[in-house]
Amino acid sequence: MDGQEVPEGPLDMSDVIPPLVHPHQVLEGLAGNPALPPAFVRRLFSHRGGLRGVAQRADLADDVIAEIIALDDHWLTHSLALNRSLPHAFRMRLAEHPDPAIRTAVVVGADGAPRELFERLIGDGEPQVREHLAQSDHVPPDLRARLATDPDATVRATLARWWTQAPEPVRRLLLTDAEDAVRAKACATYYARLPHPVPPADLLPALLADPVTRAGAVRHCALDADTARRLAGDPDEEVREELAGHPDLPPPLRDRLAEDPVPQVALRVFARQDTPGPTRAAIHARILSEAPPADWLTDGSVPDDDVLERQLMSEMARLQLKTLRLPWVTADPLPYVDSPYACFRASAAMSDDLPAPVVARLLHDEESGVRTAMALHARDLVDSATAERIDRGYRPAKKTSWRPADDFPLPVDVLRRLAADPDPRMRELAPRDPDLPVALVRRLAADPDARVRGAIARCPRTPAGVLARLLADPSEAVAGAAARNPGLSREHMRQLLALAEQ
Repeated sequence: MDGQEVPEGPLDMSDVIPPLVHPHQVLEGLAGNPALPPAFVRRLFSHRGGLRGVAQRADLADDVIAEIIALDDHWLTHSLALNRSLPHAFRMRLAEHPDPAIRTAVVVGADGAPRELFERLIGDGEPQVREHLAQSDHVPPDLRARLATDPDATVRATLARWWTQAPEPVRRLLLTDAEDAVRAKACATYYARLPHPVPPADLLPALLADPVTRAGAVRHCALDADTARRLAGDPDEEVREELAGHPDLPPPLRDRLAEDPVPQVALRVFARQDTPGPTRAAIHARILSEAPPADWLTDGSVPDDDVLERQLMSEMARLQLKTLRLPWVTADPLPYVDSPYACFRASAAMSDDLPAPVVARLLHDEESGVRTAMALHARDLVDSATAERIDRGYRPAKKTSWRPADDFPLPVDVLRRLAADPDPRMRELAPRDPDLPVALVRRLAADPDARVRGAIARCPRTPAGVLARLLADPSEAVAGAAARNPGLSREHMRQLLALAEQ
């Protein structure tokens, strides 16, 4: 039955989908609907608007894959190449595709592919293909090592940044590369993978002397007084920042760097265990006072480049201060559970050995990050009321889709109550109720907040009729989610397919 068209029956007008506001987004959602019958999948090929989702389905039959390739539509083929469920024979076929973007997509989607594929691509004439091979941990190490001598410096630099645990001969080649860009990525303060590599000791003097590798070498070097003084005066702020975090930094230089004009340098001094209290307090006050106002990006003013750069660095320092977590505080938390600095209290909350009264206090901390950190490290002490309170007050420092309710599921009676909560963030949780009454589902599907309607559109228990109305939602995300919901009826799918074929 799933492989065949369902015969057309009489259409009740109540089953008719309202006019779509975002037809392309809806069809894209339908293309990724896991319940879409195989016979319907083919009908989406006729839509020439670039329905990439159809080529990324995990259930494509071989004849369907062959048909997609034969269509020779760039975006369909590109999406097919990215499909991690693509059979190896088709991936090998696409590895010979004349478009380098398609061959690059093959690399991106080739998790766990046989060696044969990488042997074919490692000598690809297009640098962007080899760049993606350099990023991939799925490439056999002996093949990946060849990229350390790639004729294109960008490929070598990419390898240096991504293959942090490369064999020492490979790291040596990259650390001594003739191109500045390659050496800079091979000895850096940030890499695309953890753990970060440690340079061979015999190369450290040369890396410290080289301006492009100096910042990355500081944390690994033995710090004598002369070297410390020289680095403290380096014009590169990244060098001074790394020096400010070095465990052997002499106190006079620590105090000097505490007043560095670059806030990130001073922040590293703030985070040191040996920083005196008054110095730490002064840095904290400075970072908060220098941070731009909340509306600094939307107030209509156009600062010059220097002012804008200072504002960006100050705002970044404020965010770094908020998210700073200090292992030395976590290792000895009790002296810091009442610290005036939220990042210290959050670091203390990450300990698993705090007394119950301290845990209770931190679960009621004024800062969301402290409360959340404590909840995650004292799960047995988080009841439903505490979980709701922490989620309600959750204010992440950075954009994230995670929220405390993901780790601390709320009971049904709470979810049922939240369906009428004044806060849309909390109403958004109501569809997690496995027995949410249909009347509440319908009400939430008409909620003024798109996040709430989106939660209903994604809910696997939402009735097909409600999903049909959400297909015409003014929000692209809501409409697409409704089309992607496996609960969408075949009749509604058929109507959408008719739209795709127009």
